[in-house]
Amino acid sequence: MLKGVSACILRCGISTFRSRLCKHDGLVKVHPSVSQAVAENRPVVALESTIITHGMPYPHNLSTAQEVEAIVRAEGAIPATVAVIQGRLHVGLSSEELDHLARSKTSLKISRRDLPYAISKGLSGGTTVSGTMIAAHKAGIHVFVTGGVGGVHRDGENSLDISADLTELGRTPIAVVSAGVKSILDIGRTLEFLETQGVCVATYGPSKNFPAFFSPQSGFSSPYHVCNAEEAAELIAGSLSLGLQSGILLAVPIPEQHAATGQQMEEAIQIAVAEASVKGITGRDVTPFILQKVNELTEGKSLHANIALIHNNAKVGSQIACALSKLMNGDKLRHPAPSCQKYASDSHSNIVVIGGINVDFIAKGKTEKLLFGQTNPGSVCQSFGGVGRNIADSLSRLGHKALFISAIGTDSHSEAVLNHCKHMNTNGVARLQEQRTATYCAVITESGELSLGLGDMDIHQCITEQYVSQFETQLSSAFLVCLDGNIPVSTINYVCSIAQKHGMNVWYEPTDSDKACKPFLSEAWKSLSYTSPNLAELCTMNRTLGLPTPDVLPNSLEEVLSCALALSRPLLEHLHCLVVTLGAQGVLVCGEHGDTGSVNLQPRKHNKRGRLCAVHYPSLHVDTEETVNVSGAGDSLAGGIMAGILQGGDTNSCVRMGLLAARLSLASPHPISPVLTFDTVDPSKARDQPWPEPSFMWMD
Repeated sequence: MLKGVSACILRCGISTFRSRLCKHDGLVKVHPSVSQAVAENRPVVALESTIITHGMPYPHNLSTAQEVEAIVRAEGAIPATVAVIQGRLHVGLSSEELDHLARSKTSLKISRRDLPYAISKGLSGGTTVSGTMIAAHKAGIHVFVTGGVGGVHRDGENSLDISADLTELGRTPIAVVSAGVKSILDIGRTLEFLETQGVCVATYGPSKNFPAFFSPQSGFSSPYHVCNAEEAAELIAGSLSLGLQSGILLAVPIPEQHAATGQQMEEAIQIAVAEASVKGITGRDVTPFILQKVNELTEGKSLHANIALIHNNAKVGSQIACALSKLMNGDKLRHPAPSCQKYASDSHSNIVVIGGINVDFIAKGKTEKLLFGQTNPGSVCQSFGGVGRNIADSLSRLGHKALFISAIGTDSHSEAVLNHCKHMNTNGVARLQEQRTATYCAVITESGELSLGLGDMDIHQCITEQYVSQFETQLSSAFLVCLDGNIPVSTINYVCSIAQKHGMNVWYEPTDSDKACKPFLSEAWKSLSYTSPNLAELCTMNRTLGLPTPDVLPNSLEEVLSCALALSRPLLEHLHCLVVTLGAQGVLVCGEHGDTGSVNLQPRKHNKRGRLCAVHYPSLHVDTEETVNVSGAGDSLAGGIMAGILQGGDTNSCVRMGLLAARLSLASPHPISPVLTFDTVDPSKARDQPWPEPSFMWMD
C-alpha cells in the first residue's frame, strides 16, 4: 500500500509546481529536458550552483560541474543544475549558462532570503542548499545532491549563526544527499537542531556513523541508516506519503580512499577559523574563506577530497532517484502519471495542440421543447471533451499523434480522462494539485440542439505561458500548432511570438464569441496562419480590431456568405486562410487562390500574395433522428481539415475529410466518434457519398 500512496504523492509534487506557476508566471524557467523527464516520472537529480560560483576556483568549478552532470546521466538520471540568471530561477542549465556562472566574478550567493531581491533586480547567482531545495520542489524534483549542508556554526549558541539550510530541511519535502555536515561547523548542535526541525536524518551505508564532510566519521551518530538506494527510495516515499512537508538528510560518507586524515583536516580548520576571526570575516563569507584556506594549508588535498565526495554523492543520489522513479512507476496502472504514454517521436511531433480538456455530461431531452423549472424526461451520459482535447483526439485517430498540452486536476475525473485519452500523446498534460478537472454539462433537445450549457473551466487558466514554454523546442519545430480559445491571452501571445520567430503555422480555434477576441487584442493575430470561427466569432474578431460589423446576423444563405466574405477580407491581410463554419449551411473557406484553381489551404511557400477567393461547401445531409449531439462536430471538422493539410491534400479533399468527420461526430454520443479513422473519412473511398457542389467566389 505504501508504494501506491507514495506514487500518488510524488505526482502531486509535480502538480504542485505547475499550480504555482499559474500564480508566478515568468519567474521559473525549467529546462525542457527536465520538465519532460518530470512529466514522464523519469529520475531527475537537482544540483546546486554555489559550488560553481563560490565553492571552487575556475576552472575546477566548471569541470567539476560538468563531471557531476555526466555522472548523473551515466547512472540513468537527468541532471538539473539550479541557478538564478538575470532574475529568473533556472532549473536545468545549458552548457553556455554553466560556463558563464563558472567565469563570473560578480555572482551572488542566493539562499531563501536572497531570492526575492535577486529576482526583483534581475541579478544572477548560485543557489545554496536552501535556494536549490525551493527550486527543486517547485519543479517536482524529489532528490537533490550537494557536497555538504550548512549547520550551526561554532559558538552558534551565542552568535545564533545557523544556516538557512536547516530550516529549509524542516519545511521543504526534498531528500538532500550530502556528505553530512561541513566539518567547520558544530556537528552535534546541528544534529540537535535538525531534530527540532523534524528532519529525518539517515546515514547511507551499513552503520549509523554520521560523516563530517572530509571524514567518514564525526564522532556523532545518525538516528537511522539505509543500506542501499532501494531502502533510501522507500524512506523518501514514506515521508512524502505522510505529507509531512519536511525534508530528509541522507548522509553519504566520503570513500575511504579519498578521505584525508581527520587530524590533518582538523588542524587546518582550526587555523582557518582563527584567521577568519582575526580578519573580521563573518556571516556568509566565513565558509568560502575557511574552505579556501584549508585548501591552501593542505596543499590542495581538501579540494581533491571535495571533488571526490561530490562525485560519490552524485552517483549515490542518482541511484536513489532511479530507485524512486521505479517505485513511483510501479503503481502506474492504479495511479496514472501525467503522461502515462511515452512516444519516441515526442520531440519530432509535427503538430502540437494546446487547449482545454473536459469531462462532459450530456443531458438529452426526449422532447423538442424543454421546460425549465421542472424535471424533463431524457437521458444523461458522460463523455470527454474540451476543444483542444477533441482536436488532438481526432488528429490521433486520423494518424497524427499530436502533442497535447493541457491541465487537469488530481480528482477522480482526472483518472477517467487519462484512461480515455490513452491513445493520445498526453505528455503535455499537467496534473495540478488542489485543482478541479474542467467539467461541462450540456442540456440538448431531442434533435441534438444545445439548450443550455454550464462549465467549470477555471483550470484552463493554468495553461500558462510559463508552463507551455517548457515545450518551446517542440513548438518551434512543429509544422502546425493549434490553440483553442480557452487558454490565457498571455499563452496565445507567447505561441504567436514563437511562430513569428520560427515560422511555424498556428491555427486558432476560437471556441466561442467571448473568446474569439483573444489574439486580436494585440498584434499577435498577425502571426496566425489559420482560424476557424463561426459567423458570430468572426464578427467579434472584426469588432476587436475596430472594424464595422452588422448589428444583426443574416439568415439567408446568400446574405450569410456575403457577410462572411466582407468580414474575412481584412483578416486575410495577414492570415493565410479562414475556415468559416456556418452550421447547417456548410463551410466557407477563404484565402489565396492556388494553382489548383481553388483556395490554397497548404501553407504559402513565398510572401507574394495572389488573388483572394472563397469556396462554399454545403454541409452533408444528416437525418434528424441520427443526430445524437452537436458538441464535437466543429472540432471534428477542424481536426479533419488539419489532418488533410498535414497529408498534403488539396482543398476539396481536406474539407471533405472534415465534413465526414463532423457527420460521424453528430451520430455519436462522444464529441469525437470512436469509429473515426482515415478510412472512414477518406473522400476517395466515399464514392457513394452524394457530394453537394461547392460554389466558387472571388473576394477582390
